[in-house]
Amino acid sequence: MDGRGDLTDEEWEWLRPLLPEVGRRGGRWRDHRQVIDGVLFRTRTGTQWRDLPERFGPWKTVHERHRRWSADGTWERLLRAIRTKADAAGGIDWDVSVDSSTVRVHPHAAGARVAPPPIPAQKGGPESDRAGRDGAAGPGRPPGGGGEAGEQLGRSRGGFTTKVHPCADGRCRLLSLVPTPGQWGDSPQFEAVLEGVRVPRVGPGRPRTRPDSVSADKAYSSRDNRRHLRRRRIPHTIPEPDDQIANRRRRGSAGGRPTGFDEDRYKKRNVVERAIGRLKQFRGVATRYDKRGYVFHGTVIFAALIIWLRT
Repeated sequence: MDGRGDLTDEEWEWLRPLLPEVGRRGGRWRDHRQVIDGVLFRTRTGTQWRDLPERFGPWKTVHERHRRWSADGTWERLLRAIRTKADAAGGIDWDVSVDSSTVRVHPHAAGARVAPPPIPAQKGGPESDRAGRDGAAGPGRPPGGGGEAGEQLGRSRGGFTTKVHPCADGRCRLLSLVPTPGQWGDSPQFEAVLEGVRVPRVGPGRPRTRPDSVSADKAYSSRDNRRHLRRRRIPHTIPEPDDQIANRRRRGSAGGRPTGFDEDRYKKRNVVERAIGRLKQFRGVATRYDKRGYVFHGTVIFAALIIWLRT
């Protein structure tokens, strides 16, 4: 019996051809749809893995599948596939926006070992494509080594937190994501977030990586960010803080020309805030319960995948 919030038949038929083969050497996968519904239930409700309803099968199976697919990039591969299909149909608004949001970390997410255990290779599954992931470093594993930085755990005014830095299209859907510890600044992650924008083509040709325009708030106003956008020939709308305006005027001609600012285009910047709001409708994203940084990254990517499927 289907439960509230489970995949619909239409959503399942779209995902089914992209999933690994059910049969594999040494055993069989449990039914993918049942397991994905279990991951969706946990992401949507934030419940503990052990408390998953029995209709999803053994909780260890659901947890292990989610952990494995977060590590080997399966969730990201599925998300790239639906973006590719949407872009081919002209369904992506390439006036993108960048922002960040802090996620409160539950106490159960602390205490992971410094060195995570190795992820076994998935037999019979998709090959791990290390190029063009939805982040700054490899399949399912955001930047950083061991410790708090590697697990994206930090302390800020909100307490024990993780920060997510998303890039959203004009229809409030995720194009890129970089997670960091909660105390890390927004501006230094700007280039990494834009480098994560990568939508493959249906036919031959390089993936699309350059938006039509980029909007961001004052936190991203810096010479380095503007230089990076000019180098890539990306129009941008980023307001200049008062202290930067005063410093530029004080330096006279050496301070350079005023930055361009399009008020009408800047009004669309709220799409990234609405995208963050959609992601945080999933309780497993609004509060981090995952110990491992790459598993939480996979949880956010999975939530973004469901949003793309349903919009």
